[in-house]
Amino acid sequence: MPGMHIGVVGLGRLGHMAVKFPKKFGTKVTVISTSANKKQEAIERLGVDSFLISHDPEQMKAAMNTLDGIIDTVSAVHPILPLLMLMKSHGKLVMVGRKLVAGSCIGGMKETQEMLDFAAKHNITPDVEVVPMDYVNTSLERLLKSDVKYHFVLDIGNTLNKK
Repeated sequence: MPGMHIGVVGLGRLGHMAVKFPKKFGTKVTVISTSANKKQEAIERLGVDSFLISHDPEQMKAAMNTLDGIIDTVSAVHPILPLLMLMKSHGKLVMVGRKLVAGSCIGGMKETQEMLDFAAKHNITPDVEVVPMDYVNTSLERLLKSDVKYHFVLDIGNTLNKK
């Protein structure tokens, strides 16, 4: 994990251990806490690279998109959206002992083909509004106003059946 940068939320019984392991792997570690009085211990005793106060908007904004992942050790209810903003694209948030939140990557060619085959077999099709070419400007205006149910399909050759 050298070269990676992770955040650890909470510096209690579990959080301080969540700092020690990645530090030994050569990972850059930032502690994210509500308690400013833990900063000195985190830096001097545990060797963290940086410390953020989670309720300080300036600190949180400055750290946006800097973390490869976050280990959240806090058991109390707290907002996770600010934590998500700290992570780079494709970052991972691990909430220890909590419900799992998972993301999904776009599938590769094999997965996409499997999905298309399944859709064809089960007649799963998108709902669309077919519009003629001379309606393109009106369609764009409707898109800007979010006045389209799902998708427009532009019928350039006037060959598609309208439903």
